Amino acid sequence: MSATAKDSPLFDAARQGEQVATGSRPPRRRILPKRWGAHLFLIVACLVMGFPLFYAMLVSTQSNAQVASFDLMPGTNFWNNFQVAMFDRSLMTYIINTVGMAVTITIAKTILSLLSGMAFVYFRFPGKWIVFAFVLATLMMPTDILIIALFRFVSIQLNWGGTFQALVVPFIASATGTFLFRQHFANLPIELSEAAQLDGATPIQFLIRVLIPMSWNVIGALAVIQFVYGWNMYLWPLLITQGQANQVVQVGLRSLLSTDTSITYGPLMLGAVVASIPPVIVFILLQKQFMSGFQLSTDK
Repeated sequence: MSATAKDSPLFDAARQGEQVATGSRPPRRRILPKRWGAHLFLIVACLVMGFPLFYAMLVSTQSNAQVASFDLMPGTNFWNNFQVAMFDRSLMTYIINTVGMAVTITIAKTILSLLSGMAFVYFRFPGKWIVFAFVLATLMMPTDILIIALFRFVSIQLNWGGTFQALVVPFIASATGTFLFRQHFANLPIELSEAAQLDGATPIQFLIRVLIPMSWNVIGALAVIQFVYGWNMYLWPLLITQGQANQVVQVGLRSLLSTDTSITYGPLMLGAVVASIPPVIVFILLQKQFMSGFQLSTDK
């Protein structure tokens, strides 16, 4: 019998009928995957990492008596905890303030990083590499070691103590963003800049019409980093802001440790869960850009 006849649908049907007639069965597929050990480990790791969040959500619905009994069922005190955390302790105001601060920092850092990265790649000026070296040097200088000098300058010389600009302006420049955009622009073909110059495009037109459309992945990745950074700031808002008018959520969570004379775990856990939602939403929305934004190659 020829190979063509063996591959025909009629031959396949006859072979299946022969298997049924003789009582033979085709080989069964494996029920467990070949790497079941790795899958089991990952499942256990996810459960271990997710249990604290699950327990925090349970505690946010419970009273102190239910928390003390280690009850793993949802409680009946959710709306009371919600009222205490969001309104009695002004957590809603803190969240609004933090959203405004984080969004402003993210937008300002992205714009300045775009401009500075473009300048280091497409412009020639004396001492360019020296300036870039100073920018990279700031990556090794955490904000904590400059906090006292920064506080004196902002609160005394600028007289911005307790204001919104005191929370935002010191953090609108980013060495990380400058480095990311500089590396990304350096990997783009130089012919793009030459073609734009031949067409008579200005640097701003070249940035808006060419560079930004080719940089959405890097922009998204930087936006996630800077939003989470701004959202989690604690030490600087604690020092520069007094009172509730411009206070942020990370400092405001401390006020939920106690109400009246006792520690209340329900409002505290509810506030912690609510405060973790905006960064998660931003990461989910920009997850694709975040994962591909750090490849720093020409195939982005």
